[in-house]
Amino acid sequence: MEIQKIYTEAQALSNPQLRDDIVQQLYSRSKQLCNEAVQLTKEEGDKRTEKLDAVFTSPLWGFPIMIIMLGAIFYLTIAGANIPSSKLGEFFGFLEKYLTSFFHFVHAPDWLHGVLVLGLYRGSTWVISVMLPPMAIFFPTFALLENYGYLPRVAFNMDRLFKNVGAHGKQSLTMAMGFGCNAAAVMSSRIIESPRERMLAILTNNFVPCNGRWGTLIVLSSLFMAGSFTGGLKSLVTTAMVVGIVLFGILVTFFVSWVLSKTALKGVPTHYTLELPPYRRPKFFDTIIRSSLTKSWLVLVRAVKVAAPAAVLTWIIANIYIGDQSILMYAVNFLDPFGKSLGLDGYILLAFILGLPANEIVLPILLMGYLSTGSLTEVDSLVDLKKIFIEHNWTWVTALNMMLFSLLHYPCGTTLLNIYKETKSKKWTFYSFLIPTALAIIIPFIVYQTAKLLGWV
Repeated sequence: MEIQKIYTEAQALSNPQLRDDIVQQLYSRSKQLCNEAVQLTKEEGDKRTEKLDAVFTSPLWGFPIMIIMLGAIFYLTIAGANIPSSKLGEFFGFLEKYLTSFFHFVHAPDWLHGVLVLGLYRGSTWVISVMLPPMAIFFPTFALLENYGYLPRVAFNMDRLFKNVGAHGKQSLTMAMGFGCNAAAVMSSRIIESPRERMLAILTNNFVPCNGRWGTLIVLSSLFMAGSFTGGLKSLVTTAMVVGIVLFGILVTFFVSWVLSKTALKGVPTHYTLELPPYRRPKFFDTIIRSSLTKSWLVLVRAVKVAAPAAVLTWIIANIYIGDQSILMYAVNFLDPFGKSLGLDGYILLAFILGLPANEIVLPILLMGYLSTGSLTEVDSLVDLKKIFIEHNWTWVTALNMMLFSLLHYPCGTTLLNIYKETKSKKWTFYSFLIPTALAIIIPFIVYQTAKLLGWV
């Protein structure tokens, strides 16, 4: 009885309000001591920080500002990357003509030209032209916000939501890193001290779209959701759609975190005390150069390393025939009935399966699969790209469900490897694959069946 009494009293003392009161008292007392012992010489700067924090961390304005900031970054990325991407595509197409002429000049066999040029070269250069311009804009812009001191305010705001779902406030920082690379975000979960909450962050980080999925989300939003618009309005609608998909992914993160915290990962969230750093004037040039040359380059190199062999493999299985069908078509026909039930098709599912090593190569593999030769076509504009999709019976529901599947599906091979290294557990690595895969099947299935009932498809 005595032990039970002590346990009950300890539980009564351990509650969020009491912890908040203790932290508040410590902060007030330390501030009082500082005021008595320290003479500030930059009162205006301190007051400016407090005024900005009153807005950026406000329960009323904090979240709308976060969404606007996110939208602004995506708009700059989408609008700014269009022209450089098309110019890079034209440049690589120009070089390909000379490569093809060289192969003809040396009388190289057709299969060698197919593997090296139509598979390896086109697949790799597609990834570069689609990924490099958005990365060169997104990473430096995101780094400037971090350099300025805004991202800790985002963590402060998100802490309230993560507490409500049984997770840790620091998960917001790992989630933000996931916008660049989920594999790196999994490693960053080490900043969370609690093993339970660290596991929550690892299992749910995949629901934030990494850089490898931006290309798919942006291209499909631009082609189908904003297809009837032009100019700046088209970029604005594309941005709104991408932001909507990202917010949906964040909601899924909260939902899965809440379910896991009530079932497999039960526990009380630990208290998170965050000291907000002062706002700083960003080192504009240094930040842009560092982000462009390190983050963008490293991610691009990884994508090309994976895209090159995947493009070759796709060309090979599309050009090796058993009877009157290629290996690729056998796989597509096998997957097609299941894909159709999700509002997709066999080509799309096969692209995601072959794209397991890296999300960047899903769209190139899909396009290569849609062609009878298994080689990536020369796409001069998004109009040509849309024609390819429409010829294979795509609608806006198909595009939406592929975006949802891309957002929710299993982590890439690199991320799965990092999850195993961080957890040292085959069980949790398998769960990190199973949970998003199940959601990637269930949600598009519901969307497609609902669209059928409403007569939209």
